[in-house]
Amino acid sequence: MNQQLLHNYQSVTHQLSLANTKTGFLKPAQLLAVSKTKPATDIRALFELGQRDFGENYLQEALPKQSELADLPIVWHYIGSIQRNKTRDIAQHFDWVHTIERDIIAKRLNEQRGDLPPLNVLIQVNIDDEASKSGVQPDELMDLVNQIKDLPKLCLRGMMIIPAKEGGDAFARAKALFDEVAASSSLPHWDVLSMGMSGDMAEAVAHGSTIVRVGTALFGARDYS
Repeated sequence: MNQQLLHNYQSVTHQLSLANTKTGFLKPAQLLAVSKTKPATDIRALFELGQRDFGENYLQEALPKQSELADLPIVWHYIGSIQRNKTRDIAQHFDWVHTIERDIIAKRLNEQRGDLPPLNVLIQVNIDDEASKSGVQPDELMDLVNQIKDLPKLCLRGMMIIPAKEGGDAFARAKALFDEVAASSSLPHWDVLSMGMSGDMAEAVAHGSTIVRVGTALFGARDYS
């Protein structure tokens, strides 16, 4: 066992537990370990410590890891941008997709899911209207919800955001938007708000996040070489 990885995991799960305890919400936030650029051996090590959910950004990197780790009942989350020519593999090799922003992508995932159970999906919202980030505008969210909600091989679970680096009230605005959709739609499974990463996990949980996406605090700095 990589002792640094063990220490990091214990530290992150402790911080998350404290954040959940402070909120007292009925549904505590869950940890999604973001394993992009990290080897399958690290994923296996965290799985042995009890981690079950792992997030990958790049399909060409994720598929070999999934093959190597096929003996483990890992819950795989796709959290990267989605190109049309990648939807079939994403539909067939992941349990969750966090980054739907167009109805054509949702329809392709639905058509290509095959006989597998419905794919859990989140809509990515560009909460701070940043040109560098993907996602629908907040005022476009309901239109996409209505286009996705009846697709039989997708289970629409909620939304995901990546706020601007300068902070602000993005988490609060995202939670208000999430609650607005919940109140105005008949969505039986709308229960997931994916927001918060290594540097702002506690703040996100305080504002109602149900999934925090943590990479660097678990695995250390990423190597893009």
